[in-house]
Amino acid sequence: MDEKKLIWNEENRKQILDCKVFKVWESYCKSPEAQVNQNKLQTFTVIEAKDWAIVVPVVESAHGKQFVMVWQWRHGARELSLEFPGGVFEQGEDPKEAALRELREETGYVPGKIKKMGEFNPNPAIMSNKVHFFLAQELENCGKQNLDEDEFVEVTLVDAEEVIQNMGKKPYIHALMGTALSLYNQQK
Repeated sequence: MDEKKLIWNEENRKQILDCKVFKVWESYCKSPEAQVNQNKLQTFTVIEAKDWAIVVPVVESAHGKQFVMVWQWRHGARELSLEFPGGVFEQGEDPKEAALRELREETGYVPGKIKKMGEFNPNPAIMSNKVHFFLAQELENCGKQNLDEDEFVEVTLVDAEEVIQNMGKKPYIHALMGTALSLYNQQK
């Protein structure tokens, strides 16, 4: 493969929107062909957001494997979603630290073992960030959440098989949870 035939070069960029959770940029780029022919710049929209961590917390119980999950309202979908805990990195935070913090803050659980399963770009066509996925095991429930002032979640234990069978159907509507579950299934 000749990468030079595929790679676009950004010549300039301009911020056009600054929101609480992301920034939107116009990226002015030359196509691979334009590198040779000096064609005009083309404009692309890029969403710049912080990296996220998503944790698949597994509890081994008399009922079999269960996931610690959270119910929360999703404004884009305008409905409740049942999800693995996770959230945005704080400034300078390491991925594992972010995963541990988000798990503890949202659920009150602390893992004896945590392992990174993988990372993805949620939508590389328009987004610049990554999502880091972790498996948390040997959980201890410390019983205390530490939620942000605009965060309202309810913690629940769900049988792993129920989640596996129903991912992609309500209330499992968040696409990144499907990615997390796929990575979890690779761990078996």
